[in-house]
Amino acid sequence: MNHRPLGRSGLSTAPLIFGGNVFGWTADEATSHRLLDAFVDGGFNAVDTADVYSAWVPGHAGGESESVIGRWLKARGRRDDVLILTKVAMWPAQPGLSAANIAAAVEGSLKRLQTDHIDLYQAHQDDAATPIEETLEAFDRLVKAGKVRAIGASNFSPERLSASLKTSEALGLARYETIQPRFNLHDRQEVEGPLAELTAREGLGIIPYYGLAAGFLTGKYRSEADLEGRSRGRTVKPYLNDRGLKILAALDEAAEAVGASQAQVALAWIMAHPAITAPLASATSVEQLNDLMSAARLTLPAEVIERLDAAG
Repeated sequence: MNHRPLGRSGLSTAPLIFGGNVFGWTADEATSHRLLDAFVDGGFNAVDTADVYSAWVPGHAGGESESVIGRWLKARGRRDDVLILTKVAMWPAQPGLSAANIAAAVEGSLKRLQTDHIDLYQAHQDDAATPIEETLEAFDRLVKAGKVRAIGASNFSPERLSASLKTSEALGLARYETIQPRFNLHDRQEVEGPLAELTAREGLGIIPYYGLAAGFLTGKYRSEADLEGRSRGRTVKPYLNDRGLKILAALDEAAEAVGASQAQVALAWIMAHPAITAPLASATSVEQLNDLMSAARLTLPAEVIERLDAAG
């Protein structure tokens, strides 16, 4: 399986990254460990998490996902088989990108992950209240100390990402090597345009989340009746419009043409997109995960990509 570079970091990822927000939440610990085993055994190598996962769940405090991954790493002894990607800034217990918060947050993440280094440490969201120099100097100290191998950003505007890259260059600091925006067949505006132009020019990787649009692009939800009693109902509802249904129709046609599921086609389309390094996707069962991993081995014919492009 071809690996793709994460910017100029020297790190590379298989074409699909596991989105670890489900670990310790919708996938219990035993299931999470089975998922991680199956993912690595399937030839994949990058797992994305964050310190805030899953603080939004009643009874959770945050740090649950990192802790589940850490116990898996300790039990399996497979640290060198995987890239661990985590994030700082969005956890209410440790918010923002101040130097003090980054220094404290990384220690918590390292402890929960039971490792001595994070492969890609990402700013989970922008922090307009903290000077860019302060944030990048704090990240640079972690790189120099060997606690972090590379840094990335998530949910940054092209303007703020560009300003950060210029600051890194001017001050000789570690720079963001990746950006994590929302991107899928329906939500294309965050990537296509200024962000794609910036990342191509500066040699950054794009590792998008929301590749299946909260499950809408699996084809399971086609009317409001399908949303009743579903935990994702409120999230999926905005996609049930004329454009969304047009995309679903094109996805159905493409899935039939290539003999694959709608989810596989939706992810394969992202992987084939010239601006994208590798999408994130989550699964809560090994069966689901096998379906997603098959997307990385699916090559879409050019005419199928063109029809999907036109539908979106």
